[in-house]
Amino acid sequence: MKWARTAGIGATAALGAVTAHDLTQKKHAILRNFPVIGHLRFLLERFGPELRQYIVTGNDEERPFSRDQRRWVYASSKLENNYFGFGTDNDMERGDGYPVIKHRTFTGPGAPTAIHAGEEVRLPSAKVLGGPRGREHAFRPNSVVSVSGMSFGALSGHAIEALNRGAAAAGCLHNTGEGAISPHHRHGGDLVFQIGTSYFGCRDKAGAFDLARLKDLVASSPVRAIEVKLSQGAKPGLGGLLPGVKVSAEIAEIRGIEAGVDCASPSRHTAFSDVDSMVDFVELLATETGLPVGIKSAVGNLEFWDHLVEVMSGRDRGVDFVNIDGGEGGTGASPMIFADAVAYPFRVGFAEVYRRFAAAGLTDDLTFIGAGKLGIPENAVIAFALGCDMVNVGREAMMSIGCIQAQKCHTDHCPVGIATQNPRYTRGLDPTSKSVRAANYIKTLRRDLLKVSEAVGVVHPGLVGPDDVDILDGLRSSRSLREVYGYDAGWGLPGETLVKEITDLMLTEVHQAGATGAH
Repeated sequence: MKWARTAGIGATAALGAVTAHDLTQKKHAILRNFPVIGHLRFLLERFGPELRQYIVTGNDEERPFSRDQRRWVYASSKLENNYFGFGTDNDMERGDGYPVIKHRTFTGPGAPTAIHAGEEVRLPSAKVLGGPRGREHAFRPNSVVSVSGMSFGALSGHAIEALNRGAAAAGCLHNTGEGAISPHHRHGGDLVFQIGTSYFGCRDKAGAFDLARLKDLVASSPVRAIEVKLSQGAKPGLGGLLPGVKVSAEIAEIRGIEAGVDCASPSRHTAFSDVDSMVDFVELLATETGLPVGIKSAVGNLEFWDHLVEVMSGRDRGVDFVNIDGGEGGTGASPMIFADAVAYPFRVGFAEVYRRFAAAGLTDDLTFIGAGKLGIPENAVIAFALGCDMVNVGREAMMSIGCIQAQKCHTDHCPVGIATQNPRYTRGLDPTSKSVRAANYIKTLRRDLLKVSEAVGVVHPGLVGPDDVDILDGLRSSRSLREVYGYDAGWGLPGETLVKEITDLMLTEVHQAGATGAH
């Protein structure tokens, strides 16, 4: 009995010590929020692949992100080994639509061949944002990867701060989402201010757009561009909804709404009503702020894009960028029908839009941005091959700061403190340590994009074209992206002048990085 009592006291003390450690450490949100039992998650993660071989699922079966995809993001964010051994477990033999990136035996001009060449170089956009339209504050983004629009409200303040600090460290842009600019967005990262249908951050007391407020906001914030959100892949054609349980007093004050009450945004804008008036609105914002201005939209009815191309064909007015969001859904919660069946998937939707601008000879006049599971390297490469100049990462960025794909974003019970305003969970997320992981992930994605570009024989992912990727029809045949999506010769790539600019820029970057590494 004495021995059992002593063992019990020892076990209790050990349990207490583990609990105290878990509650005070800042590395893992799961352990801060779920001391002791949270270790089970890491144990299962460690031995998950072995267990799933016998009793659960394969590494490539889960959705929206497979186990392999999540593992790659987690390992990259922690700077752990993100390689995979024993070959692919993707079913390339029987699956239709499997992409194959075609490497070249010999490189093109300037593609690095040295070991680890270019891993730490910048990977800027091939285009100057706002340059073709002569915007006063036009600039070349330093990173082809940016953090996608996720509002403070949908995400916690700690999560927004971690992403902003990570964006600053990685030298990339951070889209605010439609929920206005909060104090959590002001930690060094350059911002793309998103204007949604409720005009949060730039509206009057009646909820209408207020130009004076917008000018005051961008003048007092590190805003580099403005994005007018028409729709998003998570719920295309449906206004945003922030459940009342997530509308804290802080969020209510920032947005100018009532705390604790559902915040529903209209499905359409009131500041404009058709393509012509929308372009007028874009030109007004660009003229008054000097910033590049673009639009974000999922792709459904294509008449809108036909009209936009028609308006821009005169080259006297237009948008500076289009951000195409895939109908695969994103960080926003939505009714199942919208998540599953409204709007085209990214590849189809983007190709439909790009073809229209290409046929009109306008593709060099604006920057093309893509979103929708493009934070996974192979998806990003396909996006660039189809004509993207930049990609936005949302859910993958969330995973880099601890998201475990619990799919509780709409409940306010996110166990890792990311998609919640509940202090019970947000306390577990340490913005400082998680920001490092966000930066690591973005840098690793850029490195992989650069190394794949090297394999293809070019110096930049924007120079990977639709002939460099094939789509398999099982083991029967293959077709290039150009054939699959009906591209003409030259489509999917920048014009000759832009190709020379980005090639010269990347050669300088690689040379400088090599000189620095030599010392």
